[in-house]
This record gives sequence, C-alpha cells and structure tokens, in this order.
Amino acid sequence: MDKKTVADVDIRSKRVLVRVDFNVPQDSLGNIADDTRIRASLPTINYLVQHQAKIILCSHLGRPKGREPSLSLAPVAHRLSQLMGRPVLMASDCVGPEVQEMAKNLKEGEVLLLENLRFHPEEEKNDPAFARSLASLAEVFVNDAFGTTHRAHASTVGIPHYLQAVAGFLLQKEIDTMGRALTDPKRPLAAIIGGAKVSDKVAVLNNIVEKVDLLLIGGGMASTFLKAQGYQVGQSKVEEDKLEVCRSIIKRAEQRGILLLLPEDVLVSPGLDSGKGAKVVMASQVPPDMKMVDIGPKTLEHFAQELSKAKTVIWNGPLGVFEVEEFSHGTKGIVKVLAGLKAITIIGGGSTAEVVEEMGMADSMSHVSTGGGASLEFMEGKTLPGVAVLLDKEG
Repeated sequence: MDKKTVADVDIRSKRVLVRVDFNVPQDSLGNIADDTRIRASLPTINYLVQHQAKIILCSHLGRPKGREPSLSLAPVAHRLSQLMGRPVLMASDCVGPEVQEMAKNLKEGEVLLLENLRFHPEEEKNDPAFARSLASLAEVFVNDAFGTTHRAHASTVGIPHYLQAVAGFLLQKEIDTMGRALTDPKRPLAAIIGGAKVSDKVAVLNNIVEKVDLLLIGGGMASTFLKAQGYQVGQSKVEEDKLEVCRSIIKRAEQRGILLLLPEDVLVSPGLDSGKGAKVVMASQVPPDMKMVDIGPKTLEHFAQELSKAKTVIWNGPLGVFEVEEFSHGTKGIVKVLAGLKAITIIGGGSTAEVVEEMGMADSMSHVSTGGGASLEFMEGKTLPGVAVLLDKEG
C-alpha cells in the first residue's frame, strides 16, 4: 500500500480523529447483535492508546432521518468499553461547543466516541463547514473505515482537506490484501462471483475476467448466464438486457483460456419462502413453473474439485437464496470448502461475509472484508475516494 499509515506519523500526546465503521446490527432491545466491525477496529485504537494519543472516534449508524435515539452510538460505546477493558466516553453530538470541550479535555490514552455522524445531513452531503468542524476537534486524522471509503462524505473525503490524513491498520490490511490478490496473486487465482443480479456485478466481472485463472458463477445471476447459453430457466429471473454482457464474459474467458464454470445442476422450487416442493434438477432441465434457488450437489462437488487447485480465491456473492435454510446448502458448502483449502482465501464483504461469520468460520479464512460496497468497487478496479485523499508514502 502506497499510503501512509498511523504508524508513519507522530501521534504521541496528539488529539487523533479516527473514522471507524461502527455501523453494526442491533437487536430490538438495542444490544449489539454482531460486534465484528467493532473488534476489527481494535488494533488501530489500541495502538493509539499505547502511544499516548488522545483518541476521538467517529462513525455513522444506519440511515437516520434526523436525530433518532434508536440509532445512537451509545450501545457501541458500551460494547467497545467492554472489549477494551477501559472506559469509553460518549459525546451527545459529533460537533458543537460541548464536543469541542470534551475533545480539548481528553487525557493521553483516553477514548471519546462521537454521536452518529448521520444525525447531521451535512455528513452525506460532504459539507465543507461540517468537515471543518469535525477536523477542528483533532490534529491528525486516521481513516480506518474501509466500508465507507467508496463514499465521498464529509468524514471520509472532507476532513483530509484540513488535517494530516493517514490510514488505520484495518484499512491498510483491506487494501493490501485485496490489492495483492488482484495485481500480484499466488496462482492459480480463482474467483467465485454470486449474488442476485448480473447488473450488480458487471464491472467486477469485466475487471476480474482479465485477471483470474478460474471463474465460478452462481446465485441468481447464474440464470441470466444460463439463458445466454441457450438454457431454459423456468421462472428464474433473467435480465434480458444483460444476456449480451454474459456472452461477452464467456467469450473473453474462452479467449484467455480460463475455465469459467456455471451450475450444471440446480435446486429448483415453486417459491422463495420455503423448501416445500424443492428438488434438484440438471441446469438443462429446469421445469417451466419452477425457479432456481441454489446450486446443486454436483455443481458444489465440481466447484470444490477445481478450487482445490487454486492458490488464491476471491469470493463475492452468495450462490443461492441463502436466507432460506433449505436454499443455503450451496453457499454454506462453499464456505466449508474454502475453510479447508491450503490457499489464500479472501471473502468480499456484505452477505458473503455475514454467512462466513454466522458459521463461525471467519478465522479459517485469510481475510474477511468489512466492506460490502467498498470491496465490490475495489474489485471493479475503481479508485476509492476515501483512500485517494490519504497521504502518500514518500519515495
């Protein structure tokens, strides 16, 4: 990574504003349902504590319309305090005189969490005055929120106009790990691309087909690929305007001599609500009144066989309607396959990461991304605005 990190700048005794991604799910009682993103921020926060910085954390949570008490970051402050084994101060806002006073009075090693950035519409508008107000709280800015780097908001691209801005350790790991996999991977390099729609993954497919040695396609988008190959796919959703895109991807894979695999057998069902009436058929024999809802066992076996040869695997997007237990076997099967590989395994964020976390297999993967949209745009080869504004390393 050619960006400076928190380890490259002097932060001792300085007020350091850290953009973290504490956009974590909560249950109906306001308890943190999954603290993965909070735990992922600990290396950077603990480093700052150990180096006697005065730490000010900022994050968004959800999509509030104004100030919504149910979207307060107070429960996050409580959970972070438990994880760190030390008090975490909580501000009632993220800007204003009271916050300025709290920041000014911070002692070395103390941690202050600001209230939800999105309680202010200026955050998403990248309002310069709002960014300046946030920046005025500190002397150094650290972005450790990879999941927000694809957004040009005040807390990601605005603050660096006013402060020395560097990457945190989580952001560094995300960019380094995925960057290396896309530019200088251990080969063979395999990519598993799933999800509901081809339209969501066109840019990823166009970028990655030029880099991989093996491309596996599943999920709802497989129905459009199969239709492009002349298959009848029953009631499965097909993006008619993306059939030519699919043919182009298949042709480019052939021209490059890479193996592109589509499902050879699939689980079909009359509906998406339950497994009632579901059965496995060959991909060439989908009944006209049924929908494809998962890859079949032969496909899983073939995918596993080819993945066993890979040295690096990138996966983004589930291979079926994984939210329904009966339709989750393909996705969960791939998780188990990857967990057993002697290869670098990189899990794109979003729902793919959720499944891995729910199965308790995150530690069996080389890297599970904390960013859904950000990891997708990174795989598309796009420049992430929240990364571009950080200071470059010299030389």
